[in-house]
Amino acid sequence: MTPAVVTLIVLGIVALLFVTEAVPLAITAMGGAIALGILGIIPINTVFSGLSNSTVVLFAGMFVIGASMFHTGLAQTLGETVVKFAGKNENGLMFAVMFVAAALSSVTSNTGTTAALMPVILGICAAARIPASRQLMPLAFSAGLGGIITLVGTPPNIIAAGALKAAGLKPFGFFEFAWIGIPLTIAGIIYMIFVGKHLLPKAELSAEQEIEQEIEATTKNTSKMWISGLILIAVVVIMALDIKAMPLEVAAITGAIIAVLTGCLKEKQAYQSIDWVTIFLFAGMMPIATAMEKSGAGKLIADQVVGILGGSPSPLFVTGVLFALSAGLTQFMSNTAATALLAPIGISIAKGIGASPHAVLMAIAVAASCAFATPVGTPPNTLVLGPGGYKFMDYVKAGTGLVVVCLIVSLIVIPMVWPFFPK
Repeated sequence: MTPAVVTLIVLGIVALLFVTEAVPLAITAMGGAIALGILGIIPINTVFSGLSNSTVVLFAGMFVIGASMFHTGLAQTLGETVVKFAGKNENGLMFAVMFVAAALSSVTSNTGTTAALMPVILGICAAARIPASRQLMPLAFSAGLGGIITLVGTPPNIIAAGALKAAGLKPFGFFEFAWIGIPLTIAGIIYMIFVGKHLLPKAELSAEQEIEQEIEATTKNTSKMWISGLILIAVVVIMALDIKAMPLEVAAITGAIIAVLTGCLKEKQAYQSIDWVTIFLFAGMMPIATAMEKSGAGKLIADQVVGILGGSPSPLFVTGVLFALSAGLTQFMSNTAATALLAPIGISIAKGIGASPHAVLMAIAVAASCAFATPVGTPPNTLVLGPGGYKFMDYVKAGTGLVVVCLIVSLIVIPMVWPFFPK
């Protein structure tokens, strides 16, 4: 068998175990990476390379900063304040959470946005006595949607623009993505409030844990609350400014270290605050995503789909198929890799049928950001997995519908803004 086929078989087994959860998610992910190493699909010395990935380090740092906000009582105080204004109504809180997350992630990293807002949301849920499982997944989803709004909101946007430029075509502008990003964000919020929320788990245990966390911070220290808040603000600002000398993970770990040194939480509490399931799940999926790209498994899937299209299909049909393919691939492999793989294919197909590639490329980029149906599709999804007490199927239930909504909205809006046959 070719490396591509072997990779797809391993991925299929991993996906099956994810869905059934017969084996813990983190063990499944790490096991998949080990299997690919033993089978020679990826170098054996890269099996655990995901543990040194910068995003894993970012996760760890933000978990500690989040914990410091709880231990000082800041998260609870912020939560009580928000509840006073938004009330304890689940819909009102969900709208506020999703709106703020989408706005922030449009100009900053969606991973950084989720990591920064998560402790605040946990505080709000504790104050409102709402299980965190009801708000954290909407937080992650809206961060993903908000990233579509601008050129720098998410890597697929930059890659799509670069692919157009490399092909000698006019690239997408900075705010050009807002024409589709804003409608998708609005549709996503409406979907989650009226449909998605009914598909979210009501993890009462999560609510009890929140109350325990709230009680844990009975001795609120005003000065340490201020320090904890300033640490979070400083980290978020640095992330937003995208300072080259201070990458996201460096900012997060620096903030975590300062939180411990200033006594916002003890060293032991910092270690305990890190969700190791999230860390190992993400770290395990990184080599698998690399194998998808390097072995040609992703290209094999793309080639098969292109072969099925055949003849001279309509541009709208092509756009829909490539959207579905991009969205499917991005559930298990890097959205950056999915876009890089499909962008040149999309341009070739569009030119082959005499249509403008802009609509097709936009669909591919947007779909690559619609990694809502699995906890491993995008870092924000993975980040809320542990704190939200979610299972793999919770993402499938709530996220699949959102992907379909994005597909429908995209097929309506994209051809209107980027005509297939411009005059």
